[in-house]
Amino acid sequence: MPSRNSTKLYVENGYYHIYNRGVEKRLIFLDQQDYSVFLNYLKEYLLPKDTEGLQTILASPTTSSKEKAQALKLLRLNNFTDEITLLAYCLMPNHFHLLIKQKSSGSIDIFMNSLATRYTMYFNSKYKRVGPLYQDVYKAVLVNTDEQLLHLTRYIHKQALASKGDALQSWETQPCSYPEYANDRKTVWIQPEEVLGYFSKTNPALSYQAFVKETEDLELIGDILLEEY
Repeated sequence: MPSRNSTKLYVENGYYHIYNRGVEKRLIFLDQQDYSVFLNYLKEYLLPKDTEGLQTILASPTTSSKEKAQALKLLRLNNFTDEITLLAYCLMPNHFHLLIKQKSSGSIDIFMNSLATRYTMYFNSKYKRVGPLYQDVYKAVLVNTDEQLLHLTRYIHKQALASKGDALQSWETQPCSYPEYANDRKTVWIQPEEVLGYFSKTNPALSYQAFVKETEDLELIGDILLEEY
């Protein structure tokens, strides 16, 4: 029998809770560089590809062979600017959460397979290991209502805000998109506007920050959450 949420129903313009964890619940992020690499991969996939600039690098006689190789690699890299919108994320030591909207029904599968393969190759090379990094294929759960969407962002962000993970003893929080929602940071490849539109920008009691501080309604979103980890 397949594990819960491994069987996926993909729809156009659907919102999905995407998550996965390390094989045997092992850590998949061991230091700050690992988190940064994973986030940089997201950035490269979600920002528009600068095709003209990369071709200029390849054509320039002053470009080094290393720079040309990197430019060629980026030109060949899959890009999902027009297909995938990242609304929220949280990276934990042994798992991750993404809240994604896809345009076409097959976009998420291509996106997640590309991301997982690329990060696994990086991780295995850095730590001199072989084999799968993740416990199973990623899980993707369709978000059915606006209420679920809002409560899911709170769940994802509270995962990070409440954690003092073993790999991040010196960090105040785990890497997540909460700073974008609190208007403390702007990141062009993260799109919080749709969720923030449900909350007040002028009344602190009705703000997103106040909503996050409330008790989670896990009964409402229980079917779209990660199994016990």
